Amino acid sequence: MASHSSTLTISLKLIFSTLSYIHRRTDDKVTALYESWPIKHEKSYNALDEKDNRFQIFKDNLKYIDEHNFVLNQSYKLGLTKFTDLINEEYKLIYLGAKSSGDRRKLSKNKNDRYLPKVGDNLPESVDLRKKSVIVDVKDEGDCGSCWAFSAVAAIESINAIVTGNLISLSEQELVDCDKSYNSGCDGGLMDYAFEFVINNGGIDTEEDYPYKERNDVCDQYRKNAKVVKIDSYEDVPVNNEKALQKAVAHQPVSIALEAGGRDFQHYKSGIFTGKCGTAVDHGVVAAGYGTENGMDYWIVRNSWGAKWGEKGYLRVQRNVASSSGLCGLAIEPSYPVKTGANPPKPAPSPPSPVKPPTQCDEYSQCPVGTTCCCVLEFRRSCFSWGCCPLEGATCCEDHSSCCPHDYPVCNVRQGTCSMSKGNPLGVKAMKRILAQPIGAFGNGEKKSSS
Repeated sequence: MASHSSTLTISLKLIFSTLSYIHRRTDDKVTALYESWPIKHEKSYNALDEKDNRFQIFKDNLKYIDEHNFVLNQSYKLGLTKFTDLINEEYKLIYLGAKSSGDRRKLSKNKNDRYLPKVGDNLPESVDLRKKSVIVDVKDEGDCGSCWAFSAVAAIESINAIVTGNLISLSEQELVDCDKSYNSGCDGGLMDYAFEFVINNGGIDTEEDYPYKERNDVCDQYRKNAKVVKIDSYEDVPVNNEKALQKAVAHQPVSIALEAGGRDFQHYKSGIFTGKCGTAVDHGVVAAGYGTENGMDYWIVRNSWGAKWGEKGYLRVQRNVASSSGLCGLAIEPSYPVKTGANPPKPAPSPPSPVKPPTQCDEYSQCPVGTTCCCVLEFRRSCFSWGCCPLEGATCCEDHSSCCPHDYPVCNVRQGTCSMSKGNPLGVKAMKRILAQPIGAFGNGEKKSSS
């Protein structure tokens, strides 16, 4: 009885200690934390009311993080990330860009048993390919669902380094802009399609020559033809088989997809992730190694959300789970590029990209570069006077005077705000249009003949 009473006393002390710790975060301390957080993560808001709205979300997420971290014996910790001011639905909408496995074409040429486990296989107990200088530093895809491009490029960078000894940072933007047969730039894609594009194109350009812009853009044909690194083919690891994936990763980094939409994944900070997730894979990453800690097996996974997320841009995910598809479905569709030949001859420097002309509204009016034409005077579906919204790809609101950013496309004309989706209470202040100018006013434009 004394032993039971002692255990109960210890448990109660732990509970009260946890509650008192959470409650020590006074409003002033939370506010101070919120004021410093945007500086670290380079966040900015378009309006004061948006900052206030985001603060409420930040507080709710911080409470969720604290509650998780004060549960004993957790294998992973949560923390403040660049997503802490987002509700989970926003996070999933903006940052998860891998198409589902149902969209994946299973081409017979890609099926290969190279890494099928066999009796007598002798694999290393642990592998960390980061230590072999074959992986480029972690990159950041930003507010663009281009994870598929970052995953494919990372795998190509690594196999090129393994084969040639040269670690070269390659261009994700080339895939975002030019790989349009099956992939959709910032709106998602699949790594297998990206490998196919690089093969068919005869190679891919460097990141230095074709830098990342964090948005969809027009394919730069000069840089698309600057083929610096090529691959010969790609293959799929035998599916739903963590042992096969382990065998593949022992040889080279492998592109994988997993379900990353959970709230714990959104706020992951460190440790071996064992959180709740399904198999609706929606995020492309790279398996870069594996190991064991305190009796728990794990995968080393390279993400594309910058070095401030997770363990310096990486996470560890539990390995050898009961499900054949792996935790979060990571064994469902792994694939890797194959390189046997040399790279093309070093291309000459790409010429400067053509200067982008102003936006032309009609044969008489134009708007500055980087703006959107929006009608300000309409009659019977004909526009008699044009205005310019100060953002490219903006939404023109029905009041003929305001407009909304492309990432907040829903106009709330009465409130003068813009939302990410219909009914979403969070938004930014709508922008006002400026009047368009005659053709030639901004240069690079000539008035067209009416004939």
